[in-house]
Amino acid sequence: MSTRRHLLLSLPCLMAACAAREEPLAPLQPLVTGYRHLTPLRLNVLEIEIGQPLPGTIQVIEPAPMRPEVEMRRMAEQRLVPIGTEGRARFLITNARFTRQTLAQSGGISAMFAGEPGERLAVELACRVEILSGDGTRVAFVEAQVQRLQTVADGASGATRRQAAEEVVRQAMEAMNVEFEFQLRRTLRAWLAEGATPTAPAPAPVEREDLPGGAPRI
Repeated sequence: MSTRRHLLLSLPCLMAACAAREEPLAPLQPLVTGYRHLTPLRLNVLEIEIGQPLPGTIQVIEPAPMRPEVEMRRMAEQRLVPIGTEGRARFLITNARFTRQTLAQSGGISAMFAGEPGERLAVELACRVEILSGDGTRVAFVEAQVQRLQTVADGASGATRRQAAEEVVRQAMEAMNVEFEFQLRRTLRAWLAEGATPTAPAPAPVEREDLPGGAPRI
């Protein structure tokens, strides 16, 4: 009986000690800096349209220090470049999900001191690029999709959980960036201009009229 009472009296002390050992929330490393340093994907269209995601395509379970739909939009804005004279390309986010699934804790008295249960973090990304003619008819399209998973152990600190959430989205975006370019180069090859750069239109010719006495007037 005394042993059991001693154990019960010790529980608050042990729990307080565990709380004291909880590491502080360390500042996160900077998020993805952007995609402008990568080779632009130059499409032979007059303009690039970034469409609004359809209802139900975005699901983000907070906390999410790095939102996938924001990064996918930035990828499209910074990588797709129009260089043509007609038609347009439309970028659409068709799936952007960051979900958390709580995992069952192991039984026994050790579970009382494990802190927060473990969780499985999942990221699903998908997007589509459509090529539209001048009258809005879709003449071609391509899709890209990726998935990434990461598991957080029982008792992980808040900083560890935040870093894991950011890292799994970062990994998914790195994979999406590669898959996105691969699919465009494979499927939309006819609309890609390799090595081309936008050029400014030539200036209009200056009209010239001779005045009486031979002095030109511009």
